[in-house]
This record gives sequence, structure tokens and C-alpha cells, in this order.
Amino acid sequence: MSDRVRVTAAIIRQNGRILLARRRKDSSLGGLWEFPGGKIEEGETAEECLARELKEEFEIECRVGRFVGSSSHDYPSLSIELLAYEVPEFVGDLRLQDHDEVSWVRPQDLLSLDLAPADVPIAQTLLDLAQQEVTSDER
Repeated sequence: MSDRVRVTAAIIRQNGRILLARRRKDSSLGGLWEFPGGKIEEGETAEECLARELKEEFEIECRVGRFVGSSSHDYPSLSIELLAYEVPEFVGDLRLQDHDEVSWVRPQDLLSLDLAPADVPIAQTLLDLAQQEVTSDER
């Protein structure tokens, strides 16, 4: 297995829901849902990568916020480290380039979708955080 490829993921929230995008059927991992993002290029920070990828893939301008978490996964042809960041605001209408559908999903429903394997631990982190928020609100 070659070196681990570093990849970013955007956690974009709107009205209590989180944006997921489905990869086109004819692409690698086609038909699977993922958090939007992409590969970090040489000389680029994770935050710069995420802003660039969201502009390229969805034609939106964004502000990248705090780091949420990471996961690692070994696919048959590629090992990746996925770095997830909050994207607290964006400007523009989502226009799909590399995906065939997007969906705004409640945190408790994230794991019910057919997620790309590297995205599952991030979804679990978001679900855990949402449950902690509910618990602290009940106090």
C-alpha cells in the first residue's frame, strides 16, 4: 500500500441537518454518500483544500471553521486519512459537478445511508456530538 492520501470533508449544517453528497455511479465509490471534500494537493493546507474543493465541486464560496475529527481507511487501491472540518457558512447555490444528488440529513439518520467507509467514523462522531447536545439541553 502506498502512502496515505490526505483528504478533507466538509460538515455543512443547515436547519439542524448536515449536507451529504452521493457520488455518481460511474465514479470511484459510485452510489455511496459522503461528506463533500477532496484530496489535499502539495503545498495546500487542509482548510485551503476544502474551500477549493467546494468551489470546484459545488460552485460555492465558504468559510472553513473548526476541526471536527479524522478517520483512516484502507480501500483496495488507496489508503486515506479523512480530515473533517465545520463549514459554518457558504455563499452560492449548490451546483453538482462530481455528484448526482445531495441530501440534508438529520444527525440521527446519517448512519442509515450507504456511506463511504471512511465517512462512517465521522458520521458516528457527529451523531455522538448531537446526542451530547440533547443530553446537556435536558439538564
